[in-house]
Amino acid sequence: MDIALLGGTGDIGEGLALRWAQDTDHTVVVGSRDSEKATRRADDYGTLLGERGVEHNVVGMGNEAATARADVVVLSVPPEYAISTVETVSDGLTSDDVLVSPAVSMDRDGAGFHATPPEDGSVAQAIAAVAPEDVPVVGAFQSLAAGALSDLDTELRTDTVVTGDDPEATALVRSLADAIEGLRALEGGPLAVTALVESVTPLLINLAMNNEGMHDLGVRFQ
Repeated sequence: MDIALLGGTGDIGEGLALRWAQDTDHTVVVGSRDSEKATRRADDYGTLLGERGVEHNVVGMGNEAATARADVVVLSVPPEYAISTVETVSDGLTSDDVLVSPAVSMDRDGAGFHATPPEDGSVAQAIAAVAPEDVPVVGAFQSLAAGALSDLDTELRTDTVVTGDDPEATALVRSLADAIEGLRALEGGPLAVTALVESVTPLLINLAMNNEGMHDLGVRFQ
């Protein structure tokens, strides 16, 4: 399977790319608006994995080409660019693809971080509103700490809540999440509840900021 990470040169994209390349035999496609940047970062990831003795298949290309090639497309871009990215790559999406949203919209003031959901209710729902109607959108990976994810020496022990309206698409994303060692995927319900999941991220950041020793905090449901 080919997994494209649009914005795969950023923090969450890097972490997911490295983990999937290390823990699975899927092809990881690092996407970027700048294809040369994508290629450079893919080479960097490959070098890091090679130094650890990991056989991998990581390639880099522009977002449009990455989308056209992939079976699963992860929008690992900042939330303010998610809609425009979907609009740019929509011609490369088919009904056989799955579009995944890990983005969270939030602001910071003197009190800390706060969720700022769009009018659609969540970033994932806003993406679904502009994506081709026959392409399922799944929310996942919002509460993962990018630093822990990209540090392959860090042993993960965290959960991700997966939401979506297409059972086959959500099952596929849960299987991809479970394939990352130390990550457990939980079924969270339909896409309409994704705002609840996205609101956990600013809470985790505030906890990490205000409590010593909680850097790169994740969540585990017991």
